[in-house]
Amino acid sequence: MQQLWAPWRSQYMKSFSEDAPQKSKCFFCEAAHADSADDRKHLVVYRGKQVFVILNRYPYNTGHIMVTPFRHSGDIVELTEEESSELMSLLRLASKVLQSVYSPDGINIGANLGQGAGAGVPGHLHFHLLPRWNGDTNFLPIIAETKVISESLDETWHKLSAAFIELQSHSQSG
Repeated sequence: MQQLWAPWRSQYMKSFSEDAPQKSKCFFCEAAHADSADDRKHLVVYRGKQVFVILNRYPYNTGHIMVTPFRHSGDIVELTEEESSELMSLLRLASKVLQSVYSPDGINIGANLGQGAGAGVPGHLHFHLLPRWNGDTNFLPIIAETKVISESLDETWHKLSAAFIELQSHSQSG
């Protein structure tokens, strides 16, 4: 019998229990305003001027990242032109990074705007980038409510943060 190892999923599931302590702080804001020396701790893989890229602590697939403004706002209409422009640029760069590191067959990009739309953090706008591979779904999520993540968050962070630096330096020199 094979074992599936995804210990962070239990933390995620416990966060929904009635006994779970309610966090008052926005983890996006905590990461945005933390010292860049703490980027690994906060799972930040890349910082732009007004927007940054962060790993999803509870990924659906290996490489699941989010692109979000530093500023706390849950409304896409409230973005400044600079934030909006950098957000789109980082979505593009993030797609290139995911392609270079994981070679997925596709990438889902999306945002859930507001609690009614399913936003887990409705007060802080963020876009998900989710690498997908042909055949990456199987019976486990349906039958056993289990998803297999094949790489640790630490390994994902190291791969992606290095790839962002490399791709960004190539785009600036070329």
